[in-house]
Amino acid sequence: MSGHSQFKNIMYRKGAQDAKRAKIFSKISREITVAVKEGGADPESNTRLRSALLSARSENMPKDNIERAIKKASGGDAGADYQSVRYEGYGPGGVAIIVEGLTDNKNRTAPAVRSAFSKFGGSLGETNSVSFQFDHIGYVSYPKTAGSEDEIFEIAIEAGADDIITTDEGFEIICAMEQLTAVRDSLTQKLGDPLEAKVTWKPKNTIAVDESTAKTLFRLIEILEDDDDVQTVIANYELPEGFELD
Repeated sequence: MSGHSQFKNIMYRKGAQDAKRAKIFSKISREITVAVKEGGADPESNTRLRSALLSARSENMPKDNIERAIKKASGGDAGADYQSVRYEGYGPGGVAIIVEGLTDNKNRTAPAVRSAFSKFGGSLGETNSVSFQFDHIGYVSYPKTAGSEDEIFEIAIEAGADDIITTDEGFEIICAMEQLTAVRDSLTQKLGDPLEAKVTWKPKNTIAVDESTAKTLFRLIEILEDDDDVQTVIANYELPEGFELD
């Protein structure tokens, strides 16, 4: 089950994001706030909050920031009322893109996302216009230090995983979206906390893009990710062999 990772491209720009830590922390704080308001401040009984806290730890978010976000939400703070939104469209080269966000003003977010698509030769479509090209799945990742490939494979299959992908960085464990909590908890018991555990989108097929198209596509993704209301951008592109972003 090891091999090329469908998620490797998605994580390609993580290094570039490191320079935007304040914005990343802000997005995670927003997710923590929504999770607490939705399911309470106890991560043991709140799956969404547990996933948000994993993201916070993986990004080395300060403990004070995390506690402040939880306290603010659990204290009945009358601040922004965030709503989950999803936008779908096509980017350069016909690449399918899903944009997920949390916003307190759809009239601000939708035009901004539409403008970004248009600026870089893409087009925003209706809901479900591209999501049929993706599977909605559970995703758990561990670093290489978690164990050998055989050990991770055996533990993950026993936990109920559908697929295990070995990459240079570690292990990506795929399961049914509905099984994410059970799989994550089983893995945590034997391997400790994962780097990530979340519901996400996995492309059913990828579209190969040339270097010029890839650079334009990454500019679009960067603009989208820079929007405070956008939490995640998923696309089904395949990078050229040996491609490096300037």
